Amino acid sequence: MRKFYGRISRWVGSLLLMGGFAALVAMGGCAAHGYYRVYDPVYGDYHVWNHGEVVYYEQWEHETHRRHEDFKDRNRDEQNEYWNWRHHHGDHH
Repeated sequence: MRKFYGRISRWVGSLLLMGGFAALVAMGGCAAHGYYRVYDPVYGDYHVWNHGEVVYYEQWEHETHRRHEDFKDRNRDEQNEYWNWRHHHGDHH
């Protein structure tokens, strides 16, 4: 009987371990795709930085004749300029 419970215990432990790894992968899925939330201090709201936001951001870079740079690497003044532009162009959420 002890062998039986020992096997079940190992089996349940393995399932829990696999579930834990699956949860980590699922939670990290957005980070792997570059999705994250960005706070807009000018308008006091959050934006999900995803493919749709990147399209607007690249349009802003083109229209304002800026070289490409990751949004999070820009200084605060340029980020605020982007949010001001963004709130006047298309769906802003």
